[in-house]
Formats: sequence, structure tokens, C-alpha cells
Amino acid sequence: MSGPIGSVVAWFDDRTGLVTAIKHFLDEDIPASSGWHQVFGSIALFLFVVQVFTGILLAFNYVPQPGASYFSLQAIINELTGGRIIRGLHHWGSSMMVVVVVLHMIQVALWGAYKKPRETTWIVGVALLLLVLGFGLTGYLLPGDNRAYWSTVVTIQISALAPGAGEFVMRLLGSPDGIVGVSTSSRFYALHVLLLPAVTVLLIVFHVYLVLRHGVTPAPQDAGRPTKKFYPEQAFKDTMAVFAAFAVLFAMAVAIDVPLESVADPTDTSYIPRPEWYFLFLFQTLKFFEGSMEVVGAVILPTLAIGALFLVPFIDRGRAKRVGQRAFAWGIATLAVAGWAGLTIGAILNTPEQPERESTLSAAQGWPQLTPVELAGAACYRREKCETCHNLVDGEPKMGPTLATVGQKRSADWMIDHFRNSGPGSPMPAVQLSPALLNCLSAFLLKVTPENALALNKVPEFALQGAMIYQTNMCGNCHIINRIGGNAGPPLNGVGQRRTKEWLAGHFRNPQAFSPDSLMPPYDFSPDEMEAMVDYLMALPPR
Repeated sequence: MSGPIGSVVAWFDDRTGLVTAIKHFLDEDIPASSGWHQVFGSIALFLFVVQVFTGILLAFNYVPQPGASYFSLQAIINELTGGRIIRGLHHWGSSMMVVVVVLHMIQVALWGAYKKPRETTWIVGVALLLLVLGFGLTGYLLPGDNRAYWSTVVTIQISALAPGAGEFVMRLLGSPDGIVGVSTSSRFYALHVLLLPAVTVLLIVFHVYLVLRHGVTPAPQDAGRPTKKFYPEQAFKDTMAVFAAFAVLFAMAVAIDVPLESVADPTDTSYIPRPEWYFLFLFQTLKFFEGSMEVVGAVILPTLAIGALFLVPFIDRGRAKRVGQRAFAWGIATLAVAGWAGLTIGAILNTPEQPERESTLSAAQGWPQLTPVELAGAACYRREKCETCHNLVDGEPKMGPTLATVGQKRSADWMIDHFRNSGPGSPMPAVQLSPALLNCLSAFLLKVTPENALALNKVPEFALQGAMIYQTNMCGNCHIINRIGGNAGPPLNGVGQRRTKEWLAGHFRNPQAFSPDSLMPPYDFSPDEMEAMVDYLMALPPR
């Protein structure tokens, strides 16, 4: 290459050596038998890059805290441009990566590519497989839904079975008491986005270095046959395989919605957790070991299987054979795949139905999306009889302006000052409310638009009273409704699908009787207040 561009390339190569390295890589000699069966490594590397890229995009908008994680993910899916596809690529990409890495390991095993001098290459590959599974395990908690929460609880309980190390592992995962909380979420998130990616990148670089150092494993029939260059034939096959893999992944991300259940509820002990599909075989295996034997299926057998994988190069030290002549390797691979498939299918067929709890109330469209602050403001609007002088929606002209449009033109501070002192010449009397309720009233009016005003004008009385009680008792300090609130207690959206009215009322009267670890104080509501509060919570939509 000559001219200015050639000079720049030469300067860059002289300082970095990257151009020469790429040329050396493309000109690498590979065996004559190389072909389509050796594209899995390239696909796996590409999928890892996709996971890193989509993971970074998700992390820009994700909040790694219980409750907030769920609502931030909802915002990613529903409000972020391309958010649903980004999450789909990340979710289905993890599953595809497991499949591709396992296929790559099987291909290497059948070809005997772990034999001398490639033992270390195989060992690093097994470590990478475990890291891929580790990504799936740590990422499982991050959506913050009920499935993620209870599956993580089971994972921690299984970790506690490790002989002599169970308590240490639980502390390491931020759950010394077996409860998934803020510390657990933070540590799973740190493992998923900091530690595992860093270790994986280092091992991938080392793995590729070993492949380049020892070369692609030749078949026995390659002896005496001339080698060929990686570029262009094998490079073309790898590129086409990567393109096909991404086409399948993108189609899945577009066509198949990633499941997201209701927000995690630590009190919903009736929930039946299920792991991701590639862990179902282990889940099914545990059914054969009960009581004191559970440690065998949960810890001992998986540890022995992993140890056997690492020792494969040292167990099979015979001379290289043609793929068709490796009957023992084919038998072991077939048995392993059949066992995995059988256990997975058995787990799928025995999947129990989750109990369904339907809300007994049909909420009016529009108002369930309001925060408790905004609903309390709607209650103030009605109780202060603001409709005497104002229309919330268009109607017969009144003394004051229609609030569906004015609310979009004034700030909250302006409205609060106006409530307190409407100014000279105005017939509007000062609104006698506390600063907190004045803030609620302004928040409600700011929420009203010409599109939702009709629905918000018909908020049922139980919702207004329930939201007012919720605000008065500062329940939002510990609970989240519609993305607003604290994380000390479980989020309340969709609680009507998980609990009955009787359960909620009993929990208010004596929280520790229903949740022994609860820090919530008892509430002695009057019968009318209890009915309004419970009906309001039952009507909250899932998010």
C-alpha cells in the first residue's frame, strides 16, 4: 500500500505491530481438513462481544437495587429506543452462547483436539465454559422479578450445601442468612459486570494465544498433505457462520419477548422457582436425592463431572485416530447429551403451574398508573371541592380555567404559592392544607393531561382514601408503587395477584405473624380505613 494512507498504516504498524499481527493471523497455516466443523470458536467469540456490547447498553439505564432494578428494566423495555431488542439480544445471546460453547467442546472432544500438546488449551476451554454458566447464574437475579428472586434463593440454598464451605459461599454472595437483599443484588451485579467479564477476556486471550501457538489440530489423514492459509477460505466460512448465528439471534430478539414476571415479592412463599433451561438438568437431578443425600446431587456429582472434564487430556493419552474410529468418545458424548436432554425434558414435562391470584377489583383505566403522591393529590382536589370553580376536563364553563391544560403551563412551586395566596383580585380562597398535601395536589395537577383527564376524573373513592392513608403513614419510605418509594420492603405493584384481601388485612394488623423477619410496625386502621387501604393495594397493576 502506497501513498498517504500507506504511510499512516506503516507508522501505526511501526508503533503498535497490530497490522503485522493481523497479517500473521490471516496467513496462519491450518490443516487441509479444516472446515465448517471448526467455526464454533469464532461464533462463541462473536457472541461474547455481543453480550459485552448489549450489557453495556443495558447498564447505562439499569439500577442494581432490589425493586428499582425491576422498574429500571421496565423503563428499558418500554421507554428506551430499541430497549426491548437490546434486552432480547442479551437474554437470548446468553442461551445461544451456552449452546455454541457446548457444541465447540463436543467437537473438540470428538476430534481429540485436547491431546498433547494441547492439554492446556482444553483446560482453559473448560474454564471458559464454567464462566459462561457463571454469567447465566449471576445474571439471573438482575431482572428483579419473582422468578429471579426465588430462583436465586434456591441457588444460595444449594451453595450452602457445600461441605465445609457453605457458610463462606453464602457470605461471599452477600446472603449469610439465606435472604436475598441489597448486598446480594450488589454482589451478583458486580460479579456479572466486573469480575466475570475481566476474567473471561483474559482467558479468551490466553485461549486464542494457545490455539495460535499449537495450531489447529490436524486430522490423522492430513499427514503428508499440504496445509492451507486461514484466509480466505476458512475466514469466509467463519464469517458466514457468524452472520448466520447473528441472524438467528436477531430474529429471536425481535420475535420472542423475554419473559418478565411480576416484581419480586419476598413474602410470596407459594412461588415455585424454576432455573434457566440450561440448568434444568441439575434441577431434575436433585429430585433423585432427598434429605441428607441432597448434597450428592447438588455438589458432589457436579464437582466430579467438572473434575472429569479437566482431566480428559490426562485420561485419554492414546494416539490420534480418525473421527469415525473414536467409538468410545462418540459413546461418552452421546451418553452425556442423551442424559442432559432426558433430564431437561423431564423437568419441562413436570413443570408445575404457578398459582394464580386474580384481583377482585377492576381498576379504572388511567388512575392505577398514578403514584400514591399523585393519587393523594386527587383526593385533596376532590375534598377541597376544587371542581366547584374548575373543570378537570372540558365541560360547562366555570369561574376558573380548565386544569387539564393549565397544569402543563405552570410549575409545582408556582401552583403551591397560588394555593396559599392566589393574589389580589382572585376569588379563590387560600387552600388550607399541609405543605406535604399541597405538594401532592400540585403533583396531581401536573399529571393531568387532555388525554387522561377524563379517566382521572373518575378515580374511585377507595383508591383516593387508600392513597391518602398510604401517604399519611409514610408507607412510601419502605415500599415502591409505580417506581416511586424505598427498598426496605417489597414493591407493592401486582400484590393483588399474589395475596388475598384477608392476608393483607392480617399483615397490617400483625406483620410479624405473616413475615417473621419483617420490620414493619402493626397498623390499627379502622374498618373503613382497612377496607380502603386493602382495596387500593389489590387494584395496583403489576409492572
